[in-house]
Amino acid sequence: MTPQPGKRDLFTTRFGAIATTVGSAVGLGNIWRFPYEAGTNGGGAFMLCYIVFIFLLGVPVICAEFTLGRSSRSNYFGAMRHHSRSRFWPLAGYIGILASLMILSFYSVVAGWTVEYTVQSATGALDFSDTGSYHDHFDTFVTGNWRPAMWTLIFLALNFGILMRGVSKGIERFSNILMPVLFLLLIVFCINSLTMDGAREGLTFLFRPDFAALTPATMLSALGQAFFSLSLGLGCMLTYSSYFSTGTRLGRSALTTAMLDTVVALLAGVIIFPAVFTYGMSPSAGPTLVFEVLPSIFHHLPGGVVWSTFFFFLLFLASLTSTISMSEISIAFFTEQLKIRRKSAVILNTAIAAVFGTLCALSFGCLDDLRLFGMTIFNLFDYTTSNIMLPFGGMIISLFVGWRLKRSVLVEEMTCYGTTPFRVMGLLIFLLRWVCPLGIALIFLNSIGII
Repeated sequence: MTPQPGKRDLFTTRFGAIATTVGSAVGLGNIWRFPYEAGTNGGGAFMLCYIVFIFLLGVPVICAEFTLGRSSRSNYFGAMRHHSRSRFWPLAGYIGILASLMILSFYSVVAGWTVEYTVQSATGALDFSDTGSYHDHFDTFVTGNWRPAMWTLIFLALNFGILMRGVSKGIERFSNILMPVLFLLLIVFCINSLTMDGAREGLTFLFRPDFAALTPATMLSALGQAFFSLSLGLGCMLTYSSYFSTGTRLGRSALTTAMLDTVVALLAGVIIFPAVFTYGMSPSAGPTLVFEVLPSIFHHLPGGVVWSTFFFFLLFLASLTSTISMSEISIAFFTEQLKIRRKSAVILNTAIAAVFGTLCALSFGCLDDLRLFGMTIFNLFDYTTSNIMLPFGGMIISLFVGWRLKRSVLVEEMTCYGTTPFRVMGLLIFLLRWVCPLGIALIFLNSIGII
């Protein structure tokens, strides 16, 4: 039975649906986290495991979220309650909404850093002659008070402006612009990197697996990166799919989303590793790779100011497409469950993120001594969401769709209500019932230090 959207706003085009879901998945996890995870875990061996886990874990959970979203035409909480009378399953909806607000808060801080670095690159203020100055500059900036908080609020204001325009006229329209621009910038950077002296060495490091470096730790890191890169368990995909038209093929959309998300991560590696090897930097520099190592590399390039500016603008675009989707999780909940007008819901979402985002920004500076469970506010939000709430949400969605959801609902959604074939239904159910829960459990146990 085809669900009736009623007055609910829907994505108007197939391209818009794909652009928004890919934009939701693509973010700092692809362009910032993937390169340093690959760099610290042996390059090619990590990448191979990452791609395998994207398809074994990522695509099935995306299909599960898509099924729940479109079949219910509702937010995360509403979707779980729509399909279950139990009080337990909808609990995941509350946790997902809370997690989205917490992630939006600290993620906007890092996104604010990309805005600061875009501006500083454009003005030439990020051009130093010695490598150590980049570390000192970054440390001085993030431990300051007003500038990190200011850029966090400016970023949230940009996010607010898009969300106020609604789903089709705001989220979809801007995604249709931002995603092609993001891919264009990635391709331009890749072409430049492939002309560098260290291109062969960098590509060999990224694409030729060294199986001697394939350890259980590498596999667990790749498993975690695959899960978090796609924003699984948070409800982004579920919420966006509730705006899909009835003609959207969920299986194809899930596969396309996962593939394009992976392409962005690989392109980021192609951009970064040839530059790293050309200028004798360490590929295992870790999280500082983007904000300290790369600016020093740009300094040595002809037209380095231009390259640096466009690179951090690229990071800004990736951040913006992700925070839009995170915001929509709670906005949909506020409008549908609490019956708040959309404009008021957007204001409420932004106000919450502004308060906690400011606290997260200041946790590197004047609030550094404020510790909860031995962590700063920023680190507490990051640790709690990444290591506990997202794996919990992903586990619940996988188990619920695999074991509790009526099979007829899954069949209807994956076959587009009987209009298109879906020949791997048995495999999808097997993966959701057994493989995905096991993988997510391993991610959880690894992230909290048990294995």
